[in-house]
Amino acid sequence: MSRTSILHVITVLAASLGFCGAAFAAAPGAAGEALDLTRHWGGYVSLIFFVVAYVFVMLEETTHMRKSKPVLLAAGVIWGIIGLIYAMNGIDHVAETAVRHNILEYAELFLFLLVAMTFINSMEERRVFEVLRVKLVNAGYSYRKLFWITGLLAFFISPIADNLTTALLMCAVVMAIGQDDKKFICLACINIVVAANAGGAFSPFGDITTLMVWQKGILQFQEFLPLFVPSAVNWLVPATIMSFAVADKQPETGVEDLKLKRGALVIITLFLWTIATAVCFHNFLKLPPVIGMMAGLSLLKIFGFYLNKTHVSDRETYDPVKAEQRIGQIVPFDVFARVARAEWDTLLFFYGVILCVGGLGFMGYLALVSQIMYLDWGPTTANVMVGVLSAIVDNIPVMFAVLTMMPEMSQGQWLLVTLTAGVGGSLLSIGSAAGVALMGSARGKYTFFGHLKWTPVISLGYAASIYVHFLINGSLM
Repeated sequence: MSRTSILHVITVLAASLGFCGAAFAAAPGAAGEALDLTRHWGGYVSLIFFVVAYVFVMLEETTHMRKSKPVLLAAGVIWGIIGLIYAMNGIDHVAETAVRHNILEYAELFLFLLVAMTFINSMEERRVFEVLRVKLVNAGYSYRKLFWITGLLAFFISPIADNLTTALLMCAVVMAIGQDDKKFICLACINIVVAANAGGAFSPFGDITTLMVWQKGILQFQEFLPLFVPSAVNWLVPATIMSFAVADKQPETGVEDLKLKRGALVIITLFLWTIATAVCFHNFLKLPPVIGMMAGLSLLKIFGFYLNKTHVSDRETYDPVKAEQRIGQIVPFDVFARVARAEWDTLLFFYGVILCVGGLGFMGYLALVSQIMYLDWGPTTANVMVGVLSAIVDNIPVMFAVLTMMPEMSQGQWLLVTLTAGVGGSLLSIGSAAGVALMGSARGKYTFFGHLKWTPVISLGYAASIYVHFLINGSLM
């Protein structure tokens, strides 16, 4: 599914305005030994490297340089500076302990996402998403009905398949039916982005930010469910208004019917089983959910072994068309090829972000930002602002920074920042991975300015979702 941190933007502003006074930075297991580097040359240089790196991330669509490259460099520079300063002060192992803690957090996230991506790629190879797309195209719905159906599917699929994959799938349906109708495609894509981001906000599997909150143990799996109604409001308010601008006419389309490849339904079942296993490991056994995910990956690999062993490859004996219908494919299923097709740029990007944010936090900047935002402003204002600025920058470093700061907040406030960080990216097309991906898929039809035209309506849904959260979850605040 898909952004610099609001918290770091505020940090830079705070530093330039002279707010970089006394700040506390504690390394895991080394309380009292960490140095305050918020007014040190090393701190300033690290901030500059991070900001410049994230400018390149935001310009990825223009420069065509993958977003992982600048943040990986920035992460190396930041921790290199930290190591140098601590070595010059004769302090051993403190920085090493801190960076190992960050790497452990990344390892859990990396393996979890790798398994999820492998399952999604396997289902894609088995034609699961393609068959769904074709069935929707051939159903003969009007533009307005399709607008609502794709939005509804995006809202309910994204909690399981992640918002980016869901948005791309629904966009393929819209593009196949809309063809040259730019207005319909633009409106439908906006609706899909909002719905996918909203749907991902009430599930640990729907967005990276919710996954991080869940893995951190702040909220249990079932404790995300109170966000369902606010998330639905976030989508339904702008969708209802935009639907009046969608023509209620019948498109002329026809796509050849497709069938699922052999084993597709089993892989879907294994994916759901894997999610359930991860939840049970985390909730009942108090183990990291990644353990359950890796166990599920083993089942996929074993089933892949079965598909290979039962595959008939003698093309001279079997007609290729009949072989495809009977076996499911001409080329045997290769689970390692599905692993290789994971979004490695995204996975490496997460490494760079976590190490950069962790390094700046170790220097003391996140404690300073926490003081300004969560004590001076108050948690409600801070959490609402997190969502607003995540429309401009990425919500992943935003949420990781909040989790690193760990401000004292009620369960309701943690739900609020989870909601705002998840749906705030819908305010602009560049605010979420789903929006950026759809601008590429529907190039020339779904654009930044096309989305911007409806930002006031989307903002109305954003405000309404926050109001509803306070209304129905007030006892948790």
